[in-house]
Amino acid sequence: MQIILSIFIALMQPATTLFDFTPYSSLDSWYVVNDGVMGGLSEGALELTSEGHGLFTGQVRLENNGGFTSIRCATGKIETAEGASVRMRIKGDGKNYQFRVKHKARDYQSYITTFSTSGEWQTIEIPLNELYSSFRGRVLDMPNFNHKSLTEFTFLIANKKAETFELLIDSVELIQ
Repeated sequence: MQIILSIFIALMQPATTLFDFTPYSSLDSWYVVNDGVMGGLSEGALELTSEGHGLFTGQVRLENNGGFTSIRCATGKIETAEGASVRMRIKGDGKNYQFRVKHKARDYQSYITTFSTSGEWQTIEIPLNELYSSFRGRVLDMPNFNHKSLTEFTFLIANKKAETFELLIDSVELIQ
């Protein structure tokens, strides 16, 4: 009974779609940021699969102080309520990824967490207030995410090793 009640409560929470991939999705609000901005040689790309999923693939390289690649989605200003969380449906390759948000696009810091993938489709829910502030790989002495809006979210891979990767993304929602 408790499991059924938990599922019912989860389904009743109001959700704002941050991005829902379909076979006809436009990727205009997405862009790739590789470690080339710091001299690295990693390569990442985002494409739309025929099934209607976002496919983030590439290769992380460590040469020239490299070690990351990311895809970012500009959402415009989206209001967030206290206690809000992000729910994503993804299928990874067993590797760890970071999920990040920005309160304002021009802020230097991002608010981040790391999640693990299993090789199967997963639904992962991340409370925004558990995201900690970071800049260029360093944790900042600032509070966890405590803002009333966000403007961008990011998927990033940076596991401190050279590796190829593949992450399928179905949807990303804000649960209020």
